[in-house]
Amino acid sequence: MRVAISAPDDFVAPYLREALGEAAVEIPPEALEDGGGVLLDALLMPCTTLVHFNAASPEAGRDDRASLLAMRDAAKPILGAVNRHQGLHLILVGTLRVHPQATPDDPFYSGETRLAPRDVAAEGQLWVEESAFEHAEAERPVSIVRASNVQGVVQETGEGHGLLHAFARDAIFGWVSVPGDGSQAKDFIHVRDLVEVIMGVVHNPPPTRDAIAAGTGRAVPLRDVAQQYESMTGAAPQYGNDDSSEVWGVVDVLSIEERIGFRPQITLEQMIEEAMQNVG
Repeated sequence: MRVAISAPDDFVAPYLREALGEAAVEIPPEALEDGGGVLLDALLMPCTTLVHFNAASPEAGRDDRASLLAMRDAAKPILGAVNRHQGLHLILVGTLRVHPQATPDDPFYSGETRLAPRDVAAEGQLWVEESAFEHAEAERPVSIVRASNVQGVVQETGEGHGLLHAFARDAIFGWVSVPGDGSQAKDFIHVRDLVEVIMGVVHNPPPTRDAIAAGTGRAVPLRDVAQQYESMTGAAPQYGNDDSSEVWGVVDVLSIEERIGFRPQITLEQMIEEAMQNVG
């Protein structure tokens, strides 16, 4: 089994390559130029799976139309190559921003949650997902993994990624900048657990198509999270900061367990400990 990995991603992709070991096949940017072709097809020939990181361009803001166009342009060669290759399982990895914001009455995210993109980049993500689903069939199944609030350390730079690491950096200066009023809840997942979800999908293709939300099933109000930092460092929580870009709510983790047997291994407390050690 060989697994191809495409699209620039400096956070999750290195962990996925590490988990795959010699089974990983990296798709370089030059293989996608001019719509993809001989080089891309040659790289995909021995592969049974292609993981495409369906993410917004780092050069454009999430509400910039350039993000949507860049995501479409990055995906078109991939979608074309998948249609040319029989037996290739396509996995698209994105965020939960294609879902409407969770509410107290409907706090759970799953693959069945209705879709309503929250920004322009989410529209681009959804365009890629829908385009892939249109051509999904038994010989070319498509899976979508949408992740919530991924935390961890970027391997190449050692920089912390995610809100928990932002809290740890704030705490050095004696405060924690909390989005919103602290009552909203988040479902944090560690990057290594997200990779376990992706690996589970790699090894268990759907009959034709499926979509899952990746999280831990544990939603914690940010006030409780901030208080943990306060008890550890004395840093005072500061509430009322901009929360317009945040993802609130909890993932229906039972559906992931039923689908691929996944159970999260890294707790919120361990993620916070990693974040504090990263700035120590």
